Amino acid sequence: MTSRRERRRRQAGERSTLLTALAVLGAIPVATGALGMFGGPERAPGGAETTASVDSEYRFVNVFWAAAGGVLWWTLRAPEQRAQITRFVLSLAALGGLPRLLSISRRGLPHPVFQATLVLELVVLPFVLAWHRRVITPAD
Repeated sequence: MTSRRERRRRQAGERSTLLTALAVLGAIPVATGALGMFGGPERAPGGAETTASVDSEYRFVNVFWAAAGGVLWWTLRAPEQRAQITRFVLSLAALGGLPRLLSISRRGLPHPVFQATLVLELVVLPFVLAWHRRVITPAD
């Protein structure tokens, strides 16, 4: 039988691992969002020159993508108090996989980087959400 102290130590370790994983996940939208804002669509994997309207929209949307990573990092400073915000950001990112599926059905497979992103959105993020629900108890 495990002692209460051992159980708490394991829980603290799992919490720490989860928070580290969330910090890494937050880095993805911050980095790729900045690249999208400043590099434009031609710097995206498989990207190319496009119309001024598509370029404008692409850069605009990447502000929100980068901000999502920043918000995720912000939630790590008070995980229990900001748990619902963490889950909201992760859920939005996971739901982003659905329009990607729509794009695949209409335009075909994207660059392999975006195929991997689809796996991240539809498989990894739901796993992280479930892990977060199990490990982090929201503060009232």
